Amino acid sequence: MIVIELTDLAWGLIPVFITLWLIQRWSISPKRALLAIARMLLQLLLIGYVLTYIFDSDSPLLISGILSVMLVAASWIALDSLPGRSLPMMGLSLLSVAGGGVFTLAVVTQGVMHLEPWYKPSVIIPIAGMIFSNSMNTISLAGERFFSEFERDGDYTAARNTAYQAAMIPVTNALMAVGLVSLPGMMTGQILSGVSPLIAARYQIMVMLMIFGSSGISAALFLMLLRRQAMAGRESAESA
Repeated sequence: MIVIELTDLAWGLIPVFITLWLIQRWSISPKRALLAIARMLLQLLLIGYVLTYIFDSDSPLLISGILSVMLVAASWIALDSLPGRSLPMMGLSLLSVAGGGVFTLAVVTQGVMHLEPWYKPSVIIPIAGMIFSNSMNTISLAGERFFSEFERDGDYTAARNTAYQAAMIPVTNALMAVGLVSLPGMMTGQILSGVSPLIAARYQIMVMLMIFGSSGISAALFLMLLRRQAMAGRESAESA
């Protein structure tokens, strides 16, 4: 396995700087992109040290707490691009990510992998991260499109269907492209570390199935939970 030194990582910043230059050149504020890059660097460098400690832990309580923090963070970040981020909306997002994500996590770790013990940190935390993050992204896309469609014509069912279809496009495209256009992260990492491509392919199939399932369930739950809030908002606007 190739060991990447921190100094070598600097080469990876070259295309990043080009992209930031393009953003600035086209009169788009680079503030959000810069913040995202800074957070990514800080979070990943710190998590490397933190995971070293966590993976040596044998406490189901600690692992449950970590999974809960991941779940809450994903639910909050999912609302970043939506109007009216609030505690009630946070509750809807949390229920949606938990409904699709925790269910899928249980199916994968216990039904597919037969993980023993169930809280084995070196397995459950990376798997949960993939599931929760994809549920988060799909909820964000679904919510943004839903509010746009609903504000335009006020038809909940049409807005829900359009939003769901749009939110599932990235996940569906990923299924279409995997193995043909791209070798996703888990499969690439395993192959680079010396695992047989046949075994790596099985793991990647598991990952793609869990991402599609958790994303679809979470987005559907979120859109269904939004119905009451959307209707209440429309009635309030009409009465005003």
